[in-house]
Amino acid sequence: MSVVSRKVRATPVRSSSEAWKVIALLLAPDESSEAHVELMSVDGTVSSLISSDAMKDSAVVCTGSGPRVRLYCLYGEDAITGDDASESSLQQCPTEDDWELSVPCPANDLDWVNRSLKEKSKRIKARDLSERLGPKDEEMKKSSQASATVNTEAFLRS
Repeated sequence: MSVVSRKVRATPVRSSSEAWKVIALLLAPDESSEAHVELMSVDGTVSSLISSDAMKDSAVVCTGSGPRVRLYCLYGEDAITGDDASESSLQQCPTEDDWELSVPCPANDLDWVNRSLKEKSKRIKARDLSERLGPKDEEMKKSSQASATVNTEAFLRS
C-alpha cells in the first residue's frame, strides 16, 4: 500500500474552518457527494482540532480507494510562506468507495471529540495525537526509506 501526503496552509493564512474545507475538498472533491457532506458535517469539531495545532506533526489519515492519504496543516510562519504547502488534488478520490478517516486529537479532548464525531459520522474517528504509527505504517515507512537509499559509490563512479 502506498501513501500520499498533503500539507494544507492553516492559521493565520486560513481560518481553521477554511483549512478543513480545503482538506474535505481534497478527500471528496465532489461537493454533492455523500462523503463530502459527511466530512463537512464534522466541520466544527475538526476545526477546533485544527485550531489547537493538532495536525502540525500528526496527520489526518484517510484509508479508502487508492493510496492511504495523510494530511497535515501548516501554521504560523510555515503557513505564511507556504514553502512546504502541497494542496494539489489527489489522483484518486480516497472516499469513492468504503473509507475511514482518523483525526489527531489531544488526549484530554479525546472523549468529547469522539462523542461529537460519532453523532454525525460512523467513518470519522479521533485518535490520540501522540499515538505512534501502527505496524503497517511502520513497515511502509521503512520500505519507503529503504527504497530512497542512494548508493553513493555507484553514483560517484561516472
